[in-house]
Order: sequence, then C-alpha cells, then structure tokens
Amino acid sequence: MTREHVQGAVQAVVLYDGRVLLVRDDGGGWRLPSGGTQPAESAEATAARVVYELTGYLVDGTEVLDPHGEPADGEPAVVCQLLSEAPSDGARLVPERVRWTPIADTGDAALPTAVRTYLQGHTPV
Repeated sequence: MTREHVQGAVQAVVLYDGRVLLVRDDGGGWRLPSGGTQPAESAEATAARVVYELTGYLVDGTEVLDPHGEPADGEPAVVCQLLSEAPSDGARLVPERVRWTPIADTGDAALPTAVRTYLQGHTPV
C-alpha cells in the first residue's frame, strides 16, 4: 500500500458493528468526518487525525478507496479501523453532532459514489 502525501481534504469511513460514523454538517445534513491535510501527511494519517480531533474516536486509516467514476478533484475517502469503542474527551464536536448510523440508513447522508459502493459490500443480510 502506498502512503503518498495528498493535498486538500480527506474523508474517513469508519465502520463498526454494521454502522458507519457520521457527523452533522453546518447545514444540518450528515456526512463522513473530513478535514484538510497537514504538510507531508498521507491520506490515511489525515483520516485518523481528523476522526480523533472531531469525534474523539481513535482509528487507524488503512485503505484509500478507489474514486473510480468520480471527479478527479473529489476528496479521497479512507477506510479506517476503529481502535476505541468510546470517544475520548476533547472532541471538537459535541456528542449530538456525531452518530453511528446503520449502513442501510445512510441514504440521506452525503456520501461519495466510491463509499456507497464500498458500503454495499458491508451491508448486513
């Protein structure tokens, strides 16, 4: 796996027990945790840092999803492994702006095509 430096924002896809971690945006909708990179930071490292800063959950960015069929300037999405079942104190977002949503109920969330495709393979039967 190549861990290249990326510029711009990165979205984090955190799955746990058939649910995906979403955050409420300023417009009231739900989306993946996302944020900008720091100098020389890989997409995986950015995703892990952003999730921790926004939500307090400790994760490990493991896989950048292929953005096939999406605009070249779209934000990369990184699948993350959850390392802590409870958030730590000091998250930027209040608990009401963070939720674990069943994969089947993500229809109203702003998710890129690559993420929706990935989640289809993880929907519980």
